[in-house]
Amino acid sequence: MIRKIEHLGIAVKDLEKAEETMARLLGSESYKRETVASENVITSFYEIGQSKLELLEAVDNKGAIAKYLEKNREGIHHIAFDVDDIHHEIERLTKEGFIFINDQPKKGADNKLIVFLHPKSTNGLLVELCQEIH
Repeated sequence: MIRKIEHLGIAVKDLEKAEETMARLLGSESYKRETVASENVITSFYEIGQSKLELLEAVDNKGAIAKYLEKNREGIHHIAFDVDDIHHEIERLTKEGFIFINDQPKKGADNKLIVFLHPKSTNGLLVELCQEIH
């Protein structure tokens, strides 16, 4: 079951500059910075109530964020939903006709298993499902 919006992922070119902007805007510092080698990104997280913002900076020109920023401006890259059983949601959403970029969850940032739905099947929106790793 989808429980809540877990975070909004925001693609940025300069993580330090973006962190300075967010700190001024939100009145608080990032609670966590993490490199996710499998995605070729450095992430920085901010808590806002029960949801989060995730800033994503590419570490090289090979990953999805680098490719996104080649074609688009900085800004919202994806929406992530917290789920209680990621395998069940993959099965359920596949039956509903959704297409996954990766059909098996992998370890992502912030101690989560993650999987992405292809924007072709979600009206152009990149959707991430996240489940806390226990």
